[in-house]
Amino acid sequence: MAVTGRNKPRRNYRKEYDNYQGTEEQKKKRASRNAARSTMARKGTVKKGDGKDVAHKNGNPKDNRKSNLAVQTASNNRSFPRTKTAGKKNARA
Repeated sequence: MAVTGRNKPRRNYRKEYDNYQGTEEQKKKRASRNAARSTMARKGTVKKGDGKDVAHKNGNPKDNRKSNLAVQTASNNRSFPRTKTAGKKNARA
């Protein structure tokens, strides 16, 4: 990483995309998350800009069954204990 002022590292977004976000697997997961949010928006449970996330109870973003989706605040959905392999310790929703 390049260093700028006061030793603050600069992020290389291109490299991040190439190494992670741009992989086929991540593109499919992102598309599935978007589809889940779209489904919940059609039902009227979430709206754009409401600060809510569509949570996948079992942690699998490709599992868009109705019983696996829940609406949570963004802070609750993005903060949960993880195992060493980055899976959810306790699925909550």
